[in-house]
Amino acid sequence: MSFREIEIVTWKENACKAIGTDWMLVAAEKDGKINAMTASWGGLGVMWGKNAAYIFIRPQRYTKEFIDAADTLSLSFYDAGMKEMLGYMGRVSGRCEDKVANAKLTPLHEGETPYFEEANTVLICRKMYAQELKKECFLDEEMDTKWYENGDYHTMYVCEIQKVLVKE
Repeated sequence: MSFREIEIVTWKENACKAIGTDWMLVAAEKDGKINAMTASWGGLGVMWGKNAAYIFIRPQRYTKEFIDAADTLSLSFYDAGMKEMLGYMGRVSGRCEDKVANAKLTPLHEGETPYFEEANTVLICRKMYAQELKKECFLDEEMDTKWYENGDYHTMYVCEIQKVLVKE
């Protein structure tokens, strides 16, 4: 199967469902190796006049090293039958094993950006901005105490959506 490019405004998926309920894989490449992780936090919108994706990665995640090393990354979305794979990709560290191979994912590339043949939709993104969340910036202190008991604040990445690929 192949992918074709569409305009983001024609993508019919609800972003809250696609990210928060169905989950996505965030993938990047460093030194010829691909790593990916499941994410259920993030969003889509417009920033600085560009279609944008917002993702959040904790500092201890191995995938963060790949995201920090690359200029681009992919966000890929899957059919409901892939939930077990997505759970695995979120639980297991790529430091310990080759998650991509063990999940039986087939890497493809759009330019230098990796993504997976098993996806139904892929956003190819270019990083524009990164910033660590900070304790002192929480206006709702309950969010800090609920989600950051260990002080392991996410890094927020704002990325330009350069292409949207859908499976044909």
